[in-house]
Amino acid sequence: MPHHRESITAPRAPEAIGPYVHAVAAGGLLFCSGQIPLDPRSGEIVGATAADQAGRCLENLAAVCEAAGATLGDAVRVTVYLTDMSAFAAVNEVYASFFEHDPPARVAIGVASLPRGAQVEIDAVVALPR
Repeated sequence: MPHHRESITAPRAPEAIGPYVHAVAAGGLLFCSGQIPLDPRSGEIVGATAADQAGRCLENLAAVCEAAGATLGDAVRVTVYLTDMSAFAAVNEVYASFFEHDPPARVAIGVASLPRGAQVEIDAVVALPR
C-alpha cells in the first residue's frame, strides 16, 4: 500500500529550527513549512530590511520546492507574515520579482513577532508536477 504522505528535506535550505520538516507531499500537493530569512550555510538571519529578508525566505522556499521536484512557480498559495505591515509595499516588490507571470493566490498577515527576531516568514502550498 503506498504511503499517503512523504516528508521532504531540502539539502539547499536552512536546517529546520524545530520539530518539523521542510515540507510534506500529499495528494499531489507540497505543503511547505514557513521559511524565515536564514542563510542555509550559517543558519543566521540575513537581510537588514523586510524586503531583503523576504528575498531570502523565497530563495529558501525555492530550494524546498526543488528538493520535491517542483519550482516556486508551481505555488498555488503563499502566506507572507510580516512584523511591520508598513513594509508591505517593499516586500511586495521583491515578491513580485519571484512571480512575474501567473502568481499564486496569496495572503499577507501582520504578526507581533516571528522566530529569531525575523521580520518576515513565508510559507507555501505547491502543486507537484506529474
